[in-house]
Order: sequence, then structure tokens, then C-alpha cells
Amino acid sequence: MTEYLVFAISCILINNILLAQFLGNCPFLGTSKKMETAVGMSMAVVFVLVLAGILTWLLDVYLLKRFEIEFLRTLTFILVIAALVQFVEMFLKKSIPALYAGLGIFLPLISTNCAVLGVCLINIKEEYSFMQMVASSLFYSVGFGLALVLFAGLRERITLARVPKPLQDTSIGLVTAGMIALSFFAFKGMA
Repeated sequence: MTEYLVFAISCILINNILLAQFLGNCPFLGTSKKMETAVGMSMAVVFVLVLAGILTWLLDVYLLKRFEIEFLRTLTFILVIAALVQFVEMFLKKSIPALYAGLGIFLPLISTNCAVLGVCLINIKEEYSFMQMVASSLFYSVGFGLALVLFAGLRERITLARVPKPLQDTSIGLVTAGMIALSFFAFKGMA
């Protein structure tokens, strides 16, 4: 149990996929203007990342390694992730249309979200067992969601502040993202 607690702290805070490994920055900047959209995107990433982690791990262990075709790993993983995103998009469109409309163009961006592909490749590179892979996928996606929700909360508060015109919108967003990344960098001392 302690092992998984340390693993969770490592994935969520110390090696945060967004703020320490700098993967998945497009949806981080694109869906963080409203808290509602950020929470929806976080939940979609958790769902897609855990499922993608499981499917890609199974494909790698039982197909790619067995037939010694590991050179197709990246291509196979991209196809699996794209198919999962299409599934999530269809599910949200039918069951939660407001969230689907709120996510807009950013939902298809999950298929090109390098955080999802990056975590799947990390799971293989670190040679995790099945349970370690599930935990890794879950904890990295929770870290993604935590960073996204924190950033969305700050961006909503910034809209109420007086910001000089040259720093408005994307500029202040990038400065704020850098400051959040620096604050997460302090967790490196725990390692």
C-alpha cells in the first residue's frame, strides 16, 4: 500500500505529466479558461488514459513482443488512442451534450494529446506489471487533471484582475502556467 502511495505522489506531484514532463500542453492552455470545461477535459483524459494504458499494455505484451514487431509500437498506440477518443466523443455527444458542446474542438485534441501517448510509452519503457501500469495511468491522468483544474481556477480569477493590455489573455496564461510549473518543481525535493 505504501508503495502505491509513494507512486501516486511521484506521478501526480513530482513527475506531473504536464508541469514536469511538459506533455499535453495544447489542451492545458486550450481548455483552461472555464472551470467547467477543465473538469470535463480532466475526466475525459482520466477515462481515455486509463483505457489506453490497459489496451496498449495488453497489445504490447501479447502481440507486439510475442511476434517481435515492437517497431510498430508508436503507430499501434496512436491508432488505439484515436479510436478511444472517438468512442469518448460519441459517448459524450449522446449522454452529456452540454459537456460535449463545452469541450468543442478540444475533445478531438485528446487523440493528438502527447500526454496520453507519453504515459503509454512510459508504462512500456518502465516495464510495469499490469497493476503498476493501471496505477501509473490513473495517477498520471489525475496529475494532469489537478494541474488543469488549478490552472483554470487561476485563469478565472485573473479575468477579474486588472492586467496590463500587452499581458492579457494568452500572455498572462503562459506566465501563470510557468509559475504553476515552478511551484510543482518544489516537489522534486521530496524525491
